[in-house]
Amino acid sequence: MAKTIGILTGGGDVPGLNPAIKSVVAGAMEMGYRVFGIRRGWGGLLHYDLNEPSTHDYYIKELSYNDVRIIDRTGGTFLHTSRTNPQKVAEKDVPGFLKNSKWGKPIKTLPGYVDFTDYTVNVLSNLGIDTLVPIGGDDTLSFAVRLHKEGYPVIGIPKTMDNDVFGTDYCIGFSTAITRSVEFITNMRTSVGSHERIGIVELFGRNSGETSLISAYLAYVDRALIPEVPFDVHKLCDYIVDDKRNNPSNYAILTISEGAIIEGMEVIETGEEDAYGHKKLGGVGQILAEQIRQITGVNTMYQQLGYLMRSGAPDSLDRMVAMSFGNLVSQLLRRNETGKLVALHGGKYTTVPIDMVLAGRKRVDVPAYYDMETLRPKIKDFMGVPMFLS
Repeated sequence: MAKTIGILTGGGDVPGLNPAIKSVVAGAMEMGYRVFGIRRGWGGLLHYDLNEPSTHDYYIKELSYNDVRIIDRTGGTFLHTSRTNPQKVAEKDVPGFLKNSKWGKPIKTLPGYVDFTDYTVNVLSNLGIDTLVPIGGDDTLSFAVRLHKEGYPVIGIPKTMDNDVFGTDYCIGFSTAITRSVEFITNMRTSVGSHERIGIVELFGRNSGETSLISAYLAYVDRALIPEVPFDVHKLCDYIVDDKRNNPSNYAILTISEGAIIEGMEVIETGEEDAYGHKKLGGVGQILAEQIRQITGVNTMYQQLGYLMRSGAPDSLDRMVAMSFGNLVSQLLRRNETGKLVALHGGKYTTVPIDMVLAGRKRVDVPAYYDMETLRPKIKDFMGVPMFLS
């Protein structure tokens, strides 16, 4: 009997997800496997009602090559996504059919939350899925680690435009996010220069400042602010005004991560926590823009790139990595090796145990790549440095 593979995407969308899905599907079908696409990430499994056949058609689709033939031409994920964490479901968000279902008994309960790992495993087993391939960041993959510890076969693919999954040098989506950011920063110079202002570009980046650091480095901006190094706003103002004065066009630009911290303040968060305990970040750039204007008297121009960073089709590098990660998954399936995360180390494709995702937190190597005094990217020694400075 042919083996059945499940594949899903979770968390924020990034360019490169569709090529990865296509590569996994093509490789699995070549080996005679069936492939089930799971819609809406972990949410598709949590909301799958074992007693209601109609939910199968909504959340599960058996994929043929024709289903994925052209998906690599667009960004995002054609399987859709969610930020659902089955091991930590808020009581108010528990699907109605689970509240009184024989399948709904949780393994354990946290204050205000219910753990439906057991139910998720039951759904996967009832679907006949032999190996699950989740594609996601550290949040999505953290539940893959949980399934692995429960004995369920998984092979993870890392994706996040922040490039912050621990255990791999590179995550799908990072290159395109940097490319988009550099393009927007370069284009923004037109308006910032025309009006002789100070431009503040806020980029995604919760815990790691790689997007701000690398975008600033490649776009030659004047200063770069990252979560790893809280900064003094008065010191920054002295620098940026000097940068503006020394520019023949009389303007200056800086980048700032959404998770950057102004000394004396907290990380700017809004709204309720999601399933992984994160509140929405964003707005620190706007606060900084107003502080700069008040302190220096110079008008500012604030731009939050947000989702534009991860919009559109993947660039060539993200296509290559996504396809290669997908092919690596196929090789692992052929060898019956599970409990792995496909990865890049030192520019070479490899695998690591999937629980490496939880072994640490990936952040900018400040001593190697950042000048804390001048608030600028600064590579101390290029010899032996990874291509993406990570």
